[in-house]
Amino acid sequence: GREEGGEKGAAEARPRKVIEDPYETAAKTASGVVASGAGKTGGLYMPPYKLAQMMSGVDDKASAQYQRMTWEALKKAINGLVNKVNVSNIKAIVVDLLKQNVIRGRALLVRSLMKAQGASPNFSRIYAALLAVINTKMPEIGELLVKRAVNQFNRAYRRHDKVVCNGVVKLIAALVNQQLVHELLALQLCILLLETPTDDSVETVVTFVTECGAALAEVSPQALNSIFERLRSILHEGAIDKRVQYMIEGLYAVRKSNFADYPAVLPELDLVEAEEQITHEASLDEQLDLEETLDYFTFDPDFEANEAAYVRVRREILGDDSDSESGDDDDDDDDDDDD
Repeated sequence: GREEGGEKGAAEARPRKVIEDPYETAAKTASGVVASGAGKTGGLYMPPYKLAQMMSGVDDKASAQYQRMTWEALKKAINGLVNKVNVSNIKAIVVDLLKQNVIRGRALLVRSLMKAQGASPNFSRIYAALLAVINTKMPEIGELLVKRAVNQFNRAYRRHDKVVCNGVVKLIAALVNQQLVHELLALQLCILLLETPTDDSVETVVTFVTECGAALAEVSPQALNSIFERLRSILHEGAIDKRVQYMIEGLYAVRKSNFADYPAVLPELDLVEAEEQITHEASLDEQLDLEETLDYFTFDPDFEANEAAYVRVRREILGDDSDSESGDDDDDDDDDDDD
C-alpha cells in the first residue's frame, strides 16, 4: 500500500509492486525505456530474469545497450556473492566470483567489499581473506582496495568520525594480517593517532593493535614495542579518560597472552601461502589514484576481445569446466511468472 498511496501514476505503470534493488535500475536504461540521464524512479520495473532474456535477444554483442546490460548483471552478481560470504562458504564464493569478469568489475568488487565491511566491521577478517585469494591472481584488485581503505581512513580521521575510523582500521588490520598491505602502514597509522592523543584516537589504536598485534609481533616486533612504549607514556601522563586508560591496560593484558584470543589469521581463513601473497605498499600521506572512473559503466570498443581474454584467464585459474557453470546466477529467477 505504500507505493499505491504515494504515486498513483507510477504504481499503475508497474506490473507489480516491488521494493526495487538499486542494481536492477539498470534494466530501465538498458531496455531503452528511459534515457540514461533519467531519474532513478522513472520507467518500468524490470525483473532480473527479464534482463537476462533481453540480453539473450540482443544480436549485437558489442553494442552499448548489450554492454550496459552485462555491466548491471555483473554488478548484481558481485554484490550478491559478497553479501553471501561467510567462513563456511568462502572457498566456493571465491570460485563463483572468479567466474565473473572481476577485471572489468574490479571497482564493483572493491566497492561491494568495502560497503559490506562498513556495515559489519566484525566480519573484516572474512572479507580480507576473500580478497587475499583474489589478490594472488589479480593484484590490481587488492591494490585498489588498499588505496581506497587508506583514503577512507584519511577522510574519517580529518572529519573526526570515530565510528568510520574504528571500522576502517579493522579492515586495514585484517589486510595487514593477510599480508595484503605492508606493516609500515600500520606503524604510520599508530604514530599519527598517538602524536596528539585524544580519547578517541587512543581508543582507535587499541582497536587496531588488538586486531593486528599478533601479525606485527611476528613481522615487526620493534615497531610493536614502540607503539606500546608510546601507550605507556600516555597512560602515565593521565590526561585521557579513565575508560580509555582501562582499555590500554586491557591491551597490555592481550599482549601478555601473546594475542592468544586474537590470532593474525584464523585457520579456516588461512587460504593463501605466505610466499604466494602479493603485498602492497601504501602510505597515509601519498597521493592515491582511486581510479573512480572504474565505478561506472563506460562503453568499451574492444568489449568482445576483452571478454574473451577474461574467459582465457578464468580457464587458466579455474580450469576448462568453469564455462558451464558461469551463468548460473543469471537463471535464478527464470521460474518467476511472466508479466
